Amino acid sequence: MTEAATELLTTADGRPLKEALATAQARAKRRAFLLVLPLLVFVLLTFLIPIGYMLKRSVEHDGFSKSSPTLTEWFNANPDYDHTNPPEEAFAALVKDLAQMQADKNTGMAGTRINYTVPGSISLFKAGARAAGTMAPPYKEAMLALDPKWGEPVLWRGMETASSEFTTDFYKVAADRKLTADGWAKGGDKERIYVYLFVKTFIVSALITVICLLLAFPVAHLMAVLPMAKSSILMIFVLLPFWTSLLVRTTSWIALLQEQGIVNNTLVWMGLVADDNRLSMMYNMTGTIVAMSHVLLPFMILPLYSVMRVIPPSYARAARSLGATSWTTFRRVYLPQTLPGIAAGSLLVFILAVGYYITPALVGGAEGQLISNLISFHMTKSNWSLAAALAAMLLAAILLLYWLYDRLIGIDRLKLG
Repeated sequence: MTEAATELLTTADGRPLKEALATAQARAKRRAFLLVLPLLVFVLLTFLIPIGYMLKRSVEHDGFSKSSPTLTEWFNANPDYDHTNPPEEAFAALVKDLAQMQADKNTGMAGTRINYTVPGSISLFKAGARAAGTMAPPYKEAMLALDPKWGEPVLWRGMETASSEFTTDFYKVAADRKLTADGWAKGGDKERIYVYLFVKTFIVSALITVICLLLAFPVAHLMAVLPMAKSSILMIFVLLPFWTSLLVRTTSWIALLQEQGIVNNTLVWMGLVADDNRLSMMYNMTGTIVAMSHVLLPFMILPLYSVMRVIPPSYARAARSLGATSWTTFRRVYLPQTLPGIAAGSLLVFILAVGYYITPALVGGAEGQLISNLISFHMTKSNWSLAAALAAMLLAAILLLYWLYDRLIGIDRLKLG
């Protein structure tokens, strides 16, 4: 039917059919949008806005710039000054701001901001603020007489970088860079902790993913080939950990793995380990790997099972009838069909392991801590902006992983259940 003929058709109430169809489609789209609107608002409020605020905090800190307007203005007007020998005007602006800080009682906020890039600055700022109100020109000599550290180039570089509300300093610190008299440079071996923890976190997460895959593959295969009644019983056992608190499951491993725990007592009773040489499996990396592998194992089993249960058994029988060995049948027939489940389960377990916090905090001790534990420490006790920068870097790594998965396998082949 041509478009002209369609326009001539009308509904029972005399409306053109084309107009009536357009109205019905628009009404259906509005109804669908209203149905998903609560979920959209929920995701916006609980996911996008917090992440956006975190990204903003990773590059924003006005602790110094807000408290030092005079010195900030001087920095903006003199970007090429000599850091090794700041002029009298710079010290005059500094003294004026320190005196105002003392009056406003926000010296600690400004000193804390400088302390993030130049350690030891808080006490220096507090002492300078107390003395600033009684100082007289020349201010440079007065400040240097109060403490020679006020003339150090690294301090002036720190104040200059902090004079802007928005900065990339926290990303540089998170990348183990250190502010020196000549600018940002690579930190010493003992100061490079963040990159080390990032690498350690990804290696441990990859190891946990491999362990979960090796344990989950035969379990998922068994569930896929068993009759439905027996498979359902195994599925209940797989899902049973989800009905138990994560805290309870984690603390249970403490009772099992500690030196006076059930596993060590059993090994001593069997004569496999001497009583004075018990295995150290708790509050170290061993405890972290064991406990996290147990917690994340169901997230590997379910995607594998969802793929394996739809693989026809006749494929393997046909391969065997054509002379293929069991290993060849598995390698060339069965395994390729399970790759979407392997990829989905590995991706899910790896991402969850990278961001895990509770389990390493409880069973890992100092040796078993991951980057998530350091982010939590900075967020609650130290530096919110540095925590946001570390979290943003972790988020970027996860997004890169998603991108690689999409390029290598395809996100449309993701099968989670």
